[in-house]
Amino acid sequence: MVQIRAPSPTHRRAGSLTHHLLELPIPKLEDTIRRYLSAQKPLLDDGQFRKTEQFCKSFENGIGKELHEQLVAQDKQNKHTSYISGPWFDMYLSARDSIVLNFNPFIAFNPDPKSEYNDQLTRATNMTVSAIRFLRTLREGLLEPEVFHLNPAKSDTDTFKKLIRFVPSSLSWYGAYLVNAYPLDMSQYFRLFNSTRLPRPGRDELFTDDKARHLLVLRKGHFYVFDVLDENGNIVSASEIQAHLKYILSDNSPVPEFPLAYLATENRDVWAELRQKLVSDGNEENLKKVDSAVFCLCLDDFPIKDLVHLSHNMLHGDGTNRWFDKSFNLIIAKDGTAAVHFEHAWGDGVAVLRFFNEVFKDSTQAPAITPQSQPVRADSSAAVQKLSFKLNDALKAGISAAKEKFDATTKTLTIDLIRFQRGGKEFLKKEKLSPDSVAQLAFQMAFLRQYGQTVATYESCSTAAFKHGRTETIRPASIFTKRCSEAFVREPSKHSAKELQQMMAECSKYHGQLTKEAAMGQGFDRHLFALRYLAAAKGIALPELYLDPAYGQINHNILSTSTLVSPAVNIGGFAPVVPDGFGIGYRFPRKTNIPVAGNQPVQGPGTQILLSS
Repeated sequence: MVQIRAPSPTHRRAGSLTHHLLELPIPKLEDTIRRYLSAQKPLLDDGQFRKTEQFCKSFENGIGKELHEQLVAQDKQNKHTSYISGPWFDMYLSARDSIVLNFNPFIAFNPDPKSEYNDQLTRATNMTVSAIRFLRTLREGLLEPEVFHLNPAKSDTDTFKKLIRFVPSSLSWYGAYLVNAYPLDMSQYFRLFNSTRLPRPGRDELFTDDKARHLLVLRKGHFYVFDVLDENGNIVSASEIQAHLKYILSDNSPVPEFPLAYLATENRDVWAELRQKLVSDGNEENLKKVDSAVFCLCLDDFPIKDLVHLSHNMLHGDGTNRWFDKSFNLIIAKDGTAAVHFEHAWGDGVAVLRFFNEVFKDSTQAPAITPQSQPVRADSSAAVQKLSFKLNDALKAGISAAKEKFDATTKTLTIDLIRFQRGGKEFLKKEKLSPDSVAQLAFQMAFLRQYGQTVATYESCSTAAFKHGRTETIRPASIFTKRCSEAFVREPSKHSAKELQQMMAECSKYHGQLTKEAAMGQGFDRHLFALRYLAAAKGIALPELYLDPAYGQINHNILSTSTLVSPAVNIGGFAPVVPDGFGIGYRFPRKTNIPVAGNQPVQGPGTQILLSS
């Protein structure tokens, strides 16, 4: 629960944990090459693999060695950040594709346990207040640091927190590590609020104005702003926020003929040019209000039918009632179904999930208003400003073209969901199998059964245990999963149950090793990416390793996967990252009713597949 309170020694000490984060290591080049070849092995035939081995050998002994040494030297001169941070921001901000479907994911909240609190106005008010409470707590330096507890029984306790208070600040980090508690990097958190990705020709810009005090609300494609913080930085009363939201919900204006929000769905260079036209046409002040708003609250005028409808709506909607460039949109449907849709350049899932969890906990356990609460008598017509944008013919044509593209693109996305109600996390642990490895194995088996091959697979892993860490890639498709999948799918009768169990155990062990390596910054993807980025920055011709078709193939991730662990999450998802791919969001709820998606139903624990066809 987020509560505003005076700083205590516990908070100051907890905060010191994050000041001593380890630097993200650059793996040894020979380790990167070895791991890269291991990931290529199940994807290539013998002839292709030998060619790739040759490319790797030449790279390791030649230009790759030089680039690696330069990267290490550069990293030593930039102790304030990580070797991947700058290139990763560049990768996101230089991408010219629309951010809708290509980058922005969503996470949907569970309903409020008290059903009457799921009324749209009540939930919108409570979640807005809880979000602003989080903002206040963050900015006042009172937010407990994010810590990953490998052994929560030892470290996630009041006793540990009290003990760590008395350890000198410079040593508190080591005290946490002794009990397998890993403080996580929180440098992305400041971009949660008052932030927007601005379209610019060639490379976008991240904009933050933490002095702004207003909320942006979208409803039926109309834009409204009102202050949620007063001049002293205090939260405006909940009943006043409720009154203003009620006023917005009572506006009977139809959807505009040319909804401005479509522009943010465009190719980034096209959008940059149209934004310049918007500014030139006298809309600069209104755009500043949109860009600097604390966040964007989207009030939808319809209830959610089911989890497939929810996924479509929270991932892309109809394009009229989101501002996709904002750091996040808090979306609340007519029936109170709520989700966070976020822009990905500024940060990763760790920061968003922390915010998400705190807002759910605070809004359900310490709600600012009740369903019986009456809004204060406020002059909302004066406090709430409805933004009006001047649109010339070129802008109207731009909106129409953007709508056409958006509709055509979203129609290519198929979303389905499957619940697999047997087994589950606890059962798999009792069998000494990693639940994550079994889920990933299920995806490999399903794809082999459906398409007859093993393909490039991506699983996201956070490296937030390091200063300015972002993510690393786990490569779940291995020689072990390929062998096991082929045994189950193509020749199950040739193997005894014991042999099949042994194969699953091998998959689990190897997947566990890959996961630990990735979390400790010892994958190969980010290292190779950084070396390629450095070569381009130095004007060096692209090394042969990157021109190898096998390199292109392993980075054409047909299966893109990610999982979330949180009691606040109902479902989460993202689109495929390639046109012929699947986006798989999966999780293991505490019960065995597991939300899963999939165009071709996959028998696997907790899988959600978003497929473009």
